Amino acid sequence: MSTPLTQTRFSILDRSRVRQGQSHPEALRETVEFARLAERWGYHRFWVSEHHSVPGVAGSAPTVLAAAIAAVTDRIRIGTGGVMLPNHQPLVVAEQFGTLESLFPGRIDMGLGRSVGFTDGVRRALGHGKQDAGDFDAQLTELLDYLSVGRAGVHAWPAEGLTVPAFLLAVGSGAERAARFGLPLVIVAAGGEDAMVAAIEQYRTDFRPAPGREEPYVIVSASVVLADSREQAHRLLLPEAWSAAYSRTRGEFPPLVSPAQIAREPMTDRQRGLFEESLRGHIHGTEDTVLPELERLVARTGAEEILVHTSTFDRAARLESHRRLAEAVIAPAIAGAR
Repeated sequence: MSTPLTQTRFSILDRSRVRQGQSHPEALRETVEFARLAERWGYHRFWVSEHHSVPGVAGSAPTVLAAAIAAVTDRIRIGTGGVMLPNHQPLVVAEQFGTLESLFPGRIDMGLGRSVGFTDGVRRALGHGKQDAGDFDAQLTELLDYLSVGRAGVHAWPAEGLTVPAFLLAVGSGAERAARFGLPLVIVAAGGEDAMVAAIEQYRTDFRPAPGREEPYVIVSASVVLADSREQAHRLLLPEAWSAAYSRTRGEFPPLVSPAQIAREPMTDRQRGLFEESLRGHIHGTEDTVLPELERLVARTGAEEILVHTSTFDRAARLESHRRLAEAVIAPAIAGAR
């Protein structure tokens, strides 16, 4: 029987999070293996992210990592969530994605974001500053030109003329920009669900069709954790929440630590407040609680796709959560299509 969830695509965003005692190379190899499992379980896309000089995140070169993942998978779409365009020259980005699409035709996604480096030192090392994010419209226009017919006599071969779907991550004015450029929107409820829903509604209203992009398309990114009980699922959320609180008070995003260690960590009042704030908004529990929450989210947002971005210290529990989610929402859709 068809349900809203069986009509919704499910995908994965993995940031290559580093766990305490683990090296960055190990985290990257885990990401590649995770993608192989995601394909086996039936997920639609597997995306990787871009972070620089972050102790707790190994993913710094998303197009390179995407190539490694595409090389060991066969069907699942591979992409970035996203390449931070202000950090790069549009010509180089176009060439990289053109190379990926040439080697793995019909499977490559170009997810783009507007963020710049996390600290002044990182921004200097990248050769960019906060002001570069203000030129995002021009950078995006230039990139899309290189993917179509070139620009000012410059050609981004092998990208030119290839179909490399572009997706825009909603940060600040991202939803409005996605509508104006006629791009699919990837959005998270960073400012609360009501604000996200309002942005989606405005995006659909203002959407301007572009060649090859005739209809609005919404991907909602959400943290989803499945476990044998709500308490167990809540425990799995603690490491990422602590990392978020730590980063906002000490300026550095650390490797994930175990819930047992977090329980021993002294927290200031501000850290405690940020920690508890970071625990809100996640969809977690057993299938009996998670599936109705996902149905509600899809119904409220009209999302065509859910991009799951969950991290935790216990790698085995995280993989099991994604496997169970696929069994609950993807397997029934596959069976119904036969």
